[in-house]
Amino acid sequence: MKLNYILVSLLCMVMASCRNQAQKEKTKNFSQDLSSLFDKYYEDRLHYFPLEATAIADNRFNDSLPCDISDAYRKKLKGFYESYHSQIQSIDRATLSTEDQISYDVFFRDMQMQIKGLEFSDHLMPINQFWSMPLTFAQLGSGGSNQPFKTSKDYDNFLGRIDDYIVWTDTAISNMRRGMAKGITPPDLLMKKVLPQLKTLLTDEYKKSVFYMPINNFPKNMGAEDQKKFSLAYQKAIQEKLNPSIIKLYDFIKTEYIPKCRKAHGISAIPGGKEYYAFLVQSWTTTETSPDTIFEIGKKEVARLRAEMEKVKNETGFKGDLKAFFHFMHTDAQFMPYHSEAEVLNAYRSVELRMQPQLKKLFNLLPKAKFEVRQTEKFREASASPEYSQSAPDGSRPGIFYVPIINPKKYSTLGMEDLFLHEAIPGHHYQTSIQQENTSLPKFRRFGWYGAYGEGWALYTESLGKELGLYTDPYQYFGSLSEEMHRAIRLVVDVGIHLKGWSREQAIQFSLDNEAESEADITSEIERYMAIPGQALAYKTGQMKIIELRKKAEKLLGNHFNIQKFHDKVLIEGCLPLDVFEKEMNRWMNEQK
Repeated sequence: MKLNYILVSLLCMVMASCRNQAQKEKTKNFSQDLSSLFDKYYEDRLHYFPLEATAIADNRFNDSLPCDISDAYRKKLKGFYESYHSQIQSIDRATLSTEDQISYDVFFRDMQMQIKGLEFSDHLMPINQFWSMPLTFAQLGSGGSNQPFKTSKDYDNFLGRIDDYIVWTDTAISNMRRGMAKGITPPDLLMKKVLPQLKTLLTDEYKKSVFYMPINNFPKNMGAEDQKKFSLAYQKAIQEKLNPSIIKLYDFIKTEYIPKCRKAHGISAIPGGKEYYAFLVQSWTTTETSPDTIFEIGKKEVARLRAEMEKVKNETGFKGDLKAFFHFMHTDAQFMPYHSEAEVLNAYRSVELRMQPQLKKLFNLLPKAKFEVRQTEKFREASASPEYSQSAPDGSRPGIFYVPIINPKKYSTLGMEDLFLHEAIPGHHYQTSIQQENTSLPKFRRFGWYGAYGEGWALYTESLGKELGLYTDPYQYFGSLSEEMHRAIRLVVDVGIHLKGWSREQAIQFSLDNEAESEADITSEIERYMAIPGQALAYKTGQMKIIELRKKAEKLLGNHFNIQKFHDKVLIEGCLPLDVFEKEMNRWMNEQK
């Protein structure tokens, strides 16, 4: 009896072990299948998005610029996403590791959103004053951006891209004509802003063209024969291809397009506009939060921040209301101390030096990528905002904080510390670089981007100013409140313009009543929201989620809460949709507990 019992027990143990081993093998196989799927997807993706390859210093596609606004391209792209959407579903998510489940969820969501996005006709409005291929292409062609000009092959590559760009421009004109016929056009006042941008790209003297700049900066090791060849080739490309194409686009927009563009300021005015805006809100915020809810959250945040701003204003001893304080800070000479562009750039560099001793108290995980502060190029300075350009993963290009300085004598100190935290360190430079340097992530995550997380993180880092030894001056702290207010206002005005029928002027006035920005800057911002609906919602949505999770972790972990570990965890997973991010952070908190 006892022997039989022992034999049965041993048999059960053997069977259980076999089942466990089979399950491990199954999990291993699914994990390998998933990894192979992701690798193949990213490799295939680069053929569709060669500018992404250029941005990460993968130079295989530097001669290519697909016409991504053509019907043929979009049809092929939709098939690409549908294929991978089908393939991911063949993998059993339940058998995957925690890390693989995160990747699975991100990928599955991406495929759904990309397929859904192609149902809308945004390709019939291919140009605006904030984001457009003409501006991007000029930046690439200048030699100061992602496009490398280090070898003869590099110079040949960009000549190939020029040919593709001419096709893109012709297709853009054709698409805009189709959009005119369907009532799918941008606001006319935005397209008027495009004209001077195009004009800056034109010059009668080809040697002064932005596209000739690589010729003026040949690498030292390039032979005289190649230099002569490319000088002639670029002269010919500028005079016979680029200038005629830019003139053609300029004349079309001025004489034919602008008179037919819509007068209404919100995207809901176009056919299917409300549905399109709902999609954009979902896409940019990576949540299911409705536009109406976002609108109400925005109003509450505006009220909260206004009260804090009143408090700081009073601490400075200023006599007058908040609007008078705004005016004071925009006009008083003490806030405009600079005389040269170099002084402005050095002031930003000094911010990093002042907070350097405190950074290690908040972060264990630091990026390896180098970092620079540069002035924005003159050809795009007039319409540019301060921005961060990511480093190359191979170290061949540093992360760059671009600062437009139109007139240094009018450059305000207000909010400079806050801006550096957001655009540079520890904002976009930390987040993007650490993500790219985490080679354990599949490439679609290493090099992916979600505005709500990425911009949310950068806005969250603005709140770290006091912990980093900044904001000791009440005016700099007020500047940080002003920038947060700026993002809270976006929740109200973006939804107001695109869903609730607000006019541009109504949105400008709401901003003027509640923030310290100048009317000119506010006008430019409102027009930006008009051009790219939903994008402005990402910042505050992401910031509030990170703050919410930090407070939750502090409460849950008590004395065991470690701010370095919290920040490391937030950063190490890279950009995630907020719903996936929140789920993973909650899992991590419970694990820490």
